[in-house]
Amino acid sequence: MQTILFCRFSYPAEGGFQVDHATIAERRAFLYAPDRMAHRFSLFEHLCLPGLMAQTDPDFDFVVLVGTCMPDRYLARLQDLLRPLPQARIIARDPAPHRQVCQSVLNAARRHINKPCLQVRHDDDDALAIDFVARLRKAVSDCEPLVLGNKLVGFDWNRGYTLCPSDIHPFEITETVTPYMGVAQAMAVQGGVRQSLMNFAHSRINRFMPTVTFTDPPMFLRAQHPHNDSRQKANVAQLDFHAPTLDHVEMLSRRFALTADAVELAFSPAVSDAPRATG
Repeated sequence: MQTILFCRFSYPAEGGFQVDHATIAERRAFLYAPDRMAHRFSLFEHLCLPGLMAQTDPDFDFVVLVGTCMPDRYLARLQDLLRPLPQARIIARDPAPHRQVCQSVLNAARRHINKPCLQVRHDDDDALAIDFVARLRKAVSDCEPLVLGNKLVGFDWNRGYTLCPSDIHPFEITETVTPYMGVAQAMAVQGGVRQSLMNFAHSRINRFMPTVTFTDPPMFLRAQHPHNDSRQKANVAQLDFHAPTLDHVEMLSRRFALTADAVELAFSPAVSDAPRATG
């Protein structure tokens, strides 16, 4: 079954952001600000891509949505980073309503619209465990009667880790167990169904379809930083971060193909307004 990992890389959608902008021009200026782009590229290169390149099941498509207005220097850098990942392709679209354009790109990425597929939402500053695609396929196989009996079925892995930069450690870490966070989340779509995973708020997919949740082992890493769109609203939960242990470092290598140095590099760009953990 075709598996599509879908990533928006600084795409200037109409809607779809917690941060509001009055015009597309303002959104473009926000998204393509040099400090922000340096930060996104560093997280994408050092945190996101290693786990994708090391997938134990490499049979997936990685579709990266960008704006046609992305400056050439950023597009060239993105192309360079994705060159070692043959499953990747960049799709450029004009600014358009968020859900409609994401649905359109996902449907266009399907090899056969009348055959079932698996869709995965994946942000450019997150990481998936190296066996995510394999475990997703096994979960779909194990749940075959449920998948065949419904147009859409959600699959959610709720255990992972959140990482943040630190002034006193290379980085800090905390375990995260949260259902429907939107990381390591997928949807099985029956043939002929044109709704996509991006038509639904990740935290509410269980309102619209049956879902299956797995809680072990850790399947994602999430980076916490000032440019998280989800952290722009009020009353955001504050996590209890601490220095990584040797067990954490071993887990990062075994589950995500990462070294502690790579995580430190992911947070390395200097961002003038970046609050950093202090303990």
